[in-house]
Amino acid sequence: MGSPVYDCLIYNGLVLTMAPGAMPLAHGYVAVAGGKIAAVGQTDTLQDLPAARERLDAQGALLLPGLVNTHCHAPMVWFRGLADDLPLQQWLTEFIFPAEGAWLDADKVYRGTLLAAAEMIRGGITTVADGYFYEAAVRQALSDAGLRAVVAQGVVDFPAPGVPDPTRNLAVAAEFLDTGADYPDRLTSAVFCHSPYTCGPETLQKAKDLTRGRGVPFFLHLAETREEAASLKRRTGRSPGAYLDHLGLLDELTVAVHAVWLSPGDQELLALRQVKVSHCPESNLKLAAGVAPIPALLKLGVTVGLGTDGAASNNNLDLWGEMSLTARLHKVWGRDPTLMPAAQVVALATREGAQVLGLGETTGTLTPGKAADLIVVDVNQPHLTPLYDPYSHLVYAARAADVRHVMVGGRWLLSDRRFTTLDWPALAASVRDQCRDLAAFCRQLRPHP
Repeated sequence: MGSPVYDCLIYNGLVLTMAPGAMPLAHGYVAVAGGKIAAVGQTDTLQDLPAARERLDAQGALLLPGLVNTHCHAPMVWFRGLADDLPLQQWLTEFIFPAEGAWLDADKVYRGTLLAAAEMIRGGITTVADGYFYEAAVRQALSDAGLRAVVAQGVVDFPAPGVPDPTRNLAVAAEFLDTGADYPDRLTSAVFCHSPYTCGPETLQKAKDLTRGRGVPFFLHLAETREEAASLKRRTGRSPGAYLDHLGLLDELTVAVHAVWLSPGDQELLALRQVKVSHCPESNLKLAAGVAPIPALLKLGVTVGLGTDGAASNNNLDLWGEMSLTARLHKVWGRDPTLMPAAQVVALATREGAQVLGLGETTGTLTPGKAADLIVVDVNQPHLTPLYDPYSHLVYAARAADVRHVMVGGRWLLSDRRFTTLDWPALAASVRDQCRDLAAFCRQLRPHP
């Protein structure tokens, strides 16, 4: 029998597999077959390049796993720049919640998600966890865009977009989970409870039961601000982590988003229960929420990934910025330049992020048998020259525009910086047309001086 013929061979790049303990592979190659990684190695060990239907010379580029965005509200790209420089509760109650309730519908959520998908694909994100409303439209858009995703129906105890009757919030979530099988297996359906202050204890417990019975993630915002944590303590007599543990919500399938105001006891509790954490530093800083104790959580063995949050509070969906800020922020906050070294931060954005979402066996490393979710980053540029340490460049110097190719499940979503699954000119025109009435509504909320 002859040598196997691969679907795609990417060669001549510097390969970062992101497998634990693996070293960068100079003159590396990755072979793809059937949507999965079939082989990884170095071309200088081969007599001839393997046969492939498609070949991509990655000379002058880094080849690494696609980035994993562990927390996003994709449709909120519509609200980018709507209300900045405000405290979280004022931002939510005076601007975001009213705009969502008055303006959103399923079609706008779908188109907004396509816009978010374009931004994420362009920046090398191949997997995203999204939590919002009209989430069936989000799921369809992410499916059409070709991304891998964990898509979570939002739950709150008051009228919400697509769920005007809050007594049906759990029924809508259950229906959403039940229809997940109709989509490709790269899409996982889940549940997102907004927070302990927008969901009562019974809602939280029943929502968790929905996900526990199906073995899928359960997401919620936790201890995002000092005021939230203090209010919960006054109301329940418990810290945020202790309150959720009292309700039976903490386990290996729970993803705590933000996790900023955690007591040392809460941190130990999350580690004990194997809770995962999504760290969203840009959003936390913009809203003055605080700095999450990520080095302490990592030291305790908590699995942490990076998230962008929504574009309304960030204001972009760029994990390169999150990586750079994660490394720099914790150094200055801890007054220790050795905290959060670059290689560790890249791991949070790839391998560890996949683990947070329960996808560690599927994606996150360039390992034979895993999905072919990968990106090619062009380092043949002035701001990335010379190259000594690829991890350093990825964290401290690279940016989203440096991503040249993006593949998910063996399918190119971005080829030579061109979208293959999205009609960008048509999408951009549609978004600009639809946002005019939103702009008029926003002027009523906050007239310009």
